[in-house]
Amino acid sequence: MTSFLHSMIRVTDPEATVDFFKMLGLEERRRKDSEGGRFTLIFMGVPGEDAEIELTHNWDGESDDFGGGRNFGHLAFEVDDVYATCERLQQAGVTINRPPREGRMAFVKTPDGISIELLNKGGAQQPAEPWMSMDNEGSW
Repeated sequence: MTSFLHSMIRVTDPEATVDFFKMLGLEERRRKDSEGGRFTLIFMGVPGEDAEIELTHNWDGESDDFGGGRNFGHLAFEVDDVYATCERLQQAGVTINRPPREGRMAFVKTPDGISIELLNKGGAQQPAEPWMSMDNEGSW
């Protein structure tokens, strides 16, 4: 039997990244500093679910050398309302890489450039403005 445990992403600004995931509804579950290894591990998860995201922050700036996030791929989350979630994130200054034009899916970016897929719970909503008029860079 196989069980999914976690995905790990390297981060340059742990507090900004924790705040980002909290806006998506995740909670911080535990944090471990390793003086010897010179890193911090922060585990976050969706309340009521076991799977986690491990945020790894290398204190000496090693995380800065891993590129713009696209080399990781993406994490996917189901949200109750993709339009409302994107609006809340955009108002907080989060980059919308791919707006939810058709009411089903969007991609946003963490503070470190990691791509996050947001899927609307229950399938697509009716297409709605202003999202239908946006290009893939989150502007009109």
